[in-house]
Amino acid sequence: MYQAADKQRHRRRLIQTMAIAGATSWFPALVRAKDQPYQGTTLNVSLFNGVFQKLLRPLIPEFEAATGIRVVYDTPSFPIYNQRTDLELSTHGAGLDVANVTFIYSGRWIGSGWFTPLDSYLAERTPSDWDLEDILPGARAPETGKDGKLYGIPWNVDVVLAAASRFDLVQAAGLGFPGTTDELLAVLKAVNKKDRSAGFATDNHYGWTFPPYLYAYGGSVFADAPDNLLPMLDSPEAVAAADYFAHLLRDYGPSGVISYTTDQTVQSLKSGRTNFSTIGQSYVSQIGDAASSKTVDTSAFGLVPQGPKGRFPGVAVHALGIPVGSKNKDAAWEFIKWATSKEIALRAVQAGYGSPARRSALTSPEYRTRQTINGYDLGALAIDSVDVAAKGGYMKYRTVPVFPQVDQQLNKAIELIVSGQQNAEQAMRLAQAQSIAELKRAGIKL
Repeated sequence: MYQAADKQRHRRRLIQTMAIAGATSWFPALVRAKDQPYQGTTLNVSLFNGVFQKLLRPLIPEFEAATGIRVVYDTPSFPIYNQRTDLELSTHGAGLDVANVTFIYSGRWIGSGWFTPLDSYLAERTPSDWDLEDILPGARAPETGKDGKLYGIPWNVDVVLAAASRFDLVQAAGLGFPGTTDELLAVLKAVNKKDRSAGFATDNHYGWTFPPYLYAYGGSVFADAPDNLLPMLDSPEAVAAADYFAHLLRDYGPSGVISYTTDQTVQSLKSGRTNFSTIGQSYVSQIGDAASSKTVDTSAFGLVPQGPKGRFPGVAVHALGIPVGSKNKDAAWEFIKWATSKEIALRAVQAGYGSPARRSALTSPEYRTRQTINGYDLGALAIDSVDVAAKGGYMKYRTVPVFPQVDQQLNKAIELIVSGQQNAEQAMRLAQAQSIAELKRAGIKL
């Protein structure tokens, strides 16, 4: 429990913040004593470590002062968070009151009944101006169960965008920003190694960065996720996509490109050592950081390239939900309602956060000021990408419980092709066989 002096400091901070930000209709209702039915409640909140989570931490004392709820806030690394949470959820334990619904586990966690449906909280405990519809429909879709109920409130939506850090070299070659896979090849042929800038690099988590090309060529991860989970990695379309994607990395990438993490890719773009990439929005936006990027003035941005079968941007969503084992569900909802509100989303954007799930945040003047680079509106590109994914429904592949096993096989296959150890057909045939074996071990009937 906090001491009285601590509470007073928190209350003063809250009042000061309200004075700066402009008092909202929600906070004044919270600070009245009669509206603190959760006084003395302790909430255990856990999310993986990340930018938004770090921005949220110093704001939590405001929530505590306004509600009387004490928050124990844990943010381990991404893999550790998922391991711990999967175990806790599977036992219906009471150790977590609010947890991140991780995108790649949402099918397993929601489908297994490990999270609480939130529809009644939205209908009965949420003011209309909180505005669920402001959260992008494409972001809400992965958090919706087969029963049509919502199990998580998105705080994040990250999309794969295309970026050119040295677009001046592209223009000097008489070309425009590539909108198709054929145009991308033409651009890379023209600019590769010009002014010591390699043509292409991306994050070596190929289970995330390769599927936009896989689907663009008419391939798919599964036959019909989530109902038919037969892998389709050795189809002619998948082989052609893998050959194309590996060609980008092998023939136009910098030395050691298959070891590039997201951070290494971003640094390579910001320094101009690499020209083009397709990578997550929260990463490409860092090219626009004038304090650390040398390529701000020469950068350009767009949607992922369209292939022979269309455009398929990758979209990942994270949300806050209430585990079924929580003993403090009503108080947990108060935290989720606060942490995913318009006010918090806007304050995160003002602090530099680049991947909010709310349309009002993505279209706000504050966001556009920070996320419009050389006239390219990354917020508009993100909304377009989410809308495309929502209409296509193809991102279901990433929410099924066994996708992580196939994800690893995609990583291995692309590495084998880029390194020259196997050709595309051999590597994808191996990925198919090993994926089937992994799924059968997991009890999936194929």
